[in-house]
Amino acid sequence: MATDTEKISQLKSAVANLNQISESEKTGFVNLVSRYLSGEAQHVEWSKIQTPTDEVVVPYDTLESTPEDPEETKMLLDKLVVLKLNGGLGTTMGCTGPKSVIEVRNGLTFLDLIVIQIESLNKKYGCSVPLLLMNSFNTHDDTQKIIEKYSNSNIEIHTFNQSQYPRLVADDFVPLPSKGHTDKDGWYPPGHGDVFPSLKSSGKLDALLSQGKEYVFVANSDNLGAVVDLKILNHLIRNKNEYCMEVTPKTLADVKGGTLISYEGKVQLLEIAQVPDQHVNEFKSIEKFKIFNTNNLWVNLKAIKRLVEADALKMEIIPNPKEVDGVKVLQLETAAGAAIRFFDHAIGINVPRSRFLPVKASSDLLLVQSDLYTVVDGFVIRNPARANPANPSIELGPEFKKVASFLSRFKSVPSIIELDSLKVAGDVWFGANVTLKGKVSIAVKSGVKLEIPEGVVLENKEINGPEDL
Repeated sequence: MATDTEKISQLKSAVANLNQISESEKTGFVNLVSRYLSGEAQHVEWSKIQTPTDEVVVPYDTLESTPEDPEETKMLLDKLVVLKLNGGLGTTMGCTGPKSVIEVRNGLTFLDLIVIQIESLNKKYGCSVPLLLMNSFNTHDDTQKIIEKYSNSNIEIHTFNQSQYPRLVADDFVPLPSKGHTDKDGWYPPGHGDVFPSLKSSGKLDALLSQGKEYVFVANSDNLGAVVDLKILNHLIRNKNEYCMEVTPKTLADVKGGTLISYEGKVQLLEIAQVPDQHVNEFKSIEKFKIFNTNNLWVNLKAIKRLVEADALKMEIIPNPKEVDGVKVLQLETAAGAAIRFFDHAIGINVPRSRFLPVKASSDLLLVQSDLYTVVDGFVIRNPARANPANPSIELGPEFKKVASFLSRFKSVPSIIELDSLKVAGDVWFGANVTLKGKVSIAVKSGVKLEIPEGVVLENKEINGPEDL
């Protein structure tokens, strides 16, 4: 077996010959692998974990209201940049191209909604909040074409690429592209923790600082709730917080999400992967760890520059094993939320659940396209007619997984204002103007096709075939 030192020197010479990537990508990759091999994985001592106080995780309703004066608001907004993580493909939802171009509602895509939101802010306050998109090599070319349609809008759009790293062959730590895998399968984008070094190496960070920008609001492009919030921005600027993570109370659906803890005097993110086996159930409990990370992050640009230049952002490494053409490979990733412990005066803000509305599957599309929400100026707003603060739980079978099949199986999206839960399994088709209330379960055996007639109201029903309608 090669020693780690031998592995690294072999890796360095292999990586030196990969002409597809830049020098900074080569260095970044070798450093990541060296850190991984040195086993500096941070083990959390369970007994040292403390629940953060309200000073560290600030309740949203204690934030001061924003200045009345529109001039002051304009000054706040002129310090802001919005950055959306746009590296993901729509493959899990059966779509080609970047996930952000999936149509969410009224023919508008994620990206359309984001652009409309920022446009209306810029128009309302006469400010110029720019939009940055961090693409991966998987989404870059498509995104460049797509954003041409916004060229007449009053919003500056900048794109840059996150790093491209080679996948590692698991058994000998040789980069996959060095073994002849030169197509896209040989490479991977190393997670959104890469946003900080990539902002710097792309030149975008220095350009924004020279324009007087101070904070970047980073969020996943598929989180429809991640809209600019003036109260948060105002709080961070006044209190000189270099980093803020928006967290929100856990429900049973979020038990795997990372949480914020106080640890040795610092606030830090605790992910399920760092939790010793015997404590996993405790980690998932809603009693002890009441909040989870929404991945809406607000970060001071000067602080990013200082920490990246000092090479101080050594986030926990997440090993992600994959298989390419029967070869076991490893991709090492980092997450932006884990950077919280390196910034000064870092805080969490415990925000309303409405700021976390991710679309990860067609069941989420059903929620967002239904009468539970409306869209105003690009903002997705929840219908006040629903009394229950929690959304209905929706489970759709594999027949609904792809967006195209999902759309074809609903003549129109059912009314779900009074729905608690919906489970659908099998070959089910919905007519127009169906109303679902309470707990509804529809499960048909394989080979049976069930059509839900137009206009019916299903309330607290279990349906196994046409006879139950």
